[in-house]
Amino acid sequence: MGNQWTLQDATNEFPAVVEAAQGGAPQHVTRQGVEAVVVLSAEEYRRLMALDAGREPKRDFVRHLLGAPKLPEGMDDIFDDRDEYSSAVRDVGPRD
Repeated sequence: MGNQWTLQDATNEFPAVVEAAQGGAPQHVTRQGVEAVVVLSAEEYRRLMALDAGREPKRDFVRHLLGAPKLPEGMDDIFDDRDEYSSAVRDVGPRD
Protein backbone atom coordinates (compact mmCIF):
# COMPACT_ATOMS: atom_id res chain seq x y z
CA MET A 1 0.00 0.00 0.00
CA GLY A 2 3.04 2.29 -0.05
CA ASN A 3 3.49 4.73 2.78
CA GLN A 4 0.05 6.40 2.65
CA TRP A 5 -2.82 4.83 4.58
CA THR A 6 -6.38 5.74 5.43
CA LEU A 7 -7.17 5.34 9.11
CA GLN A 8 -9.35 2.33 8.41
CA ASP A 9 -6.70 0.63 6.28
CA ALA A 10 -3.97 1.40 8.82
CA THR A 11 -6.14 -0.09 11.56
CA ASN A 12 -6.85 -3.23 9.54
CA GLU A 13 -3.22 -3.61 8.42
CA PHE A 14 -1.45 -2.32 11.53
CA PRO A 15 1.25 -5.02 11.53
CA ALA A 16 2.18 -3.99 7.97
CA VAL A 17 2.25 -0.30 8.98
CA VAL A 18 4.59 -1.10 11.88
CA GLU A 19 6.83 -3.33 9.76
CA ALA A 20 7.19 -0.65 7.08
CA ALA A 21 7.96 2.02 9.67
CA GLN A 22 10.58 -0.22 11.29
CA GLY A 23 12.08 -0.69 7.85
CA GLY A 24 12.82 3.03 7.74
CA ALA A 25 9.84 4.30 5.73
CA PRO A 26 7.62 6.67 7.73
CA GLN A 27 3.96 5.75 7.28
CA HIS A 28 1.44 8.57 6.76
CA VAL A 29 -2.09 7.97 8.04
CA THR A 30 -4.98 10.13 6.88
CA ARG A 31 -8.30 10.73 8.57
CA GLN A 32 -11.13 11.98 6.39
CA GLY A 33 -8.63 12.76 3.66
CA VAL A 34 -6.36 14.90 5.86
CA GLU A 35 -2.97 13.69 7.10
CA ALA A 36 -3.42 12.93 10.79
CA VAL A 37 -0.30 11.09 11.99
CA VAL A 38 3.01 9.69 10.83
CA VAL A 39 4.16 6.36 12.21
CA LEU A 40 7.94 6.20 12.72
CA SER A 41 10.26 3.53 14.00
CA ALA A 42 11.37 3.97 17.61
CA GLU A 43 14.94 4.40 16.34
CA GLU A 44 13.95 7.24 14.01
CA TYR A 45 11.90 8.88 16.77
CA ARG A 46 14.87 8.80 19.17
CA ARG A 47 17.14 10.24 16.48
CA LEU A 48 14.76 13.14 15.86
CA MET A 49 14.34 13.81 19.58
CA ALA A 50 18.13 13.93 20.01
CA LEU A 51 18.38 16.49 17.19
CA ASP A 52 15.67 18.59 18.81
CA ALA A 53 17.36 18.40 22.22
CA GLY A 54 20.57 19.79 20.72
CA ARG A 55 18.88 22.96 19.49
CA GLU A 56 18.97 26.23 21.34
CA PRO A 57 15.63 26.86 23.01
CA LYS A 58 13.50 29.52 21.40
CA ARG A 59 14.23 32.91 22.84
CA ASP A 60 11.54 35.44 23.40
CA PHE A 61 11.76 38.89 21.83
CA VAL A 62 12.97 40.66 24.99
CA ARG A 63 15.84 38.22 25.39
CA HIS A 64 16.65 38.69 21.72
CA LEU A 65 16.90 42.47 22.20
CA LEU A 66 18.90 42.12 25.39
CA GLY A 67 21.30 39.83 23.57
CA ALA A 68 22.15 42.50 20.99
CA PRO A 69 25.80 43.55 20.76
CA LYS A 70 26.85 46.33 23.13
CA LEU A 71 28.28 49.64 21.93
CA PRO A 72 32.08 49.92 21.94
CA GLU A 73 33.76 51.71 24.86
CA GLY A 74 33.33 55.46 24.70
CA MET A 75 30.43 55.40 22.24
CA ASP A 76 27.64 55.21 24.78
CA ASP A 77 26.66 58.85 24.19
CA ILE A 78 25.93 58.63 20.46
CA PHE A 79 22.22 58.57 21.18
CA ASP A 80 22.13 61.74 23.31
CA ASP A 81 19.30 64.17 22.58
CA ARG A 82 21.64 67.12 22.00
CA ASP A 83 21.20 66.90 18.21
CA GLU A 84 17.45 67.31 18.19
CA TYR A 85 15.91 68.29 14.91
CA SER A 86 14.79 71.86 14.72
CA SER A 87 11.80 72.55 12.60
CA ALA A 88 10.12 75.79 11.72
CA VAL A 89 6.41 76.04 12.34
CA ARG A 90 4.40 77.48 9.50
CA ASP A 91 0.90 78.75 9.42
CA VAL A 92 -1.47 76.44 7.57
CA GLY A 93 -4.58 78.57 7.80
CA PRO A 94 -7.44 78.51 5.29
CA ARG A 95 -6.68 79.05 1.61
CA ASP A 96 -8.06 82.02 -0.26
